[in-house]
Amino acid sequence: MKTPHPNSAPCAVVAAALLIALTALSACSTVSSIKGPEDGASSEKAARNIEPNDPLARPTQIGWTSARATRCGFIFSPNRLRSNYLTAERTAGRTDAEMRKIAKAYDYTRESVTLTIDDNAGYCNKERLDAIRVDLNRYLAGDYRAKARMAR
Repeated sequence: MKTPHPNSAPCAVVAAALLIALTALSACSTVSSIKGPEDGASSEKAARNIEPNDPLARPTQIGWTSARATRCGFIFSPNRLRSNYLTAERTAGRTDAEMRKIAKAYDYTRESVTLTIDDNAGYCNKERLDAIRVDLNRYLAGDYRAKARMAR
């Protein structure tokens, strides 16, 4: 019978410790805070200020508008908006890899913006409602150009 190498026990302990640490990190917000700009916008400010020529500007701004419109009580179907938008991107010839990035940016932005504006009682002021209405109506009509109005 072969005896284990004398240094294998410390290596196993280190490997187990790393596994536990990675598991702990994935369970908390540390991993989600490492996300980069390829994931969409992490806040309303980031969504509002995305460059129009950024490849993820459309899904970011549409997700942003969907989150704002939902927060301010606009009557529309966020799921239908998402579905129609993704269908338009697919029809425009996007690859499967591009579609995954687009859907991820849309969803990440919508969720992040919702979290950042949800507790702001004064968020839905007249200027914001007017800006949201213009963008939402444009998106619902199928015009997905990246030119969302800034919400003041």
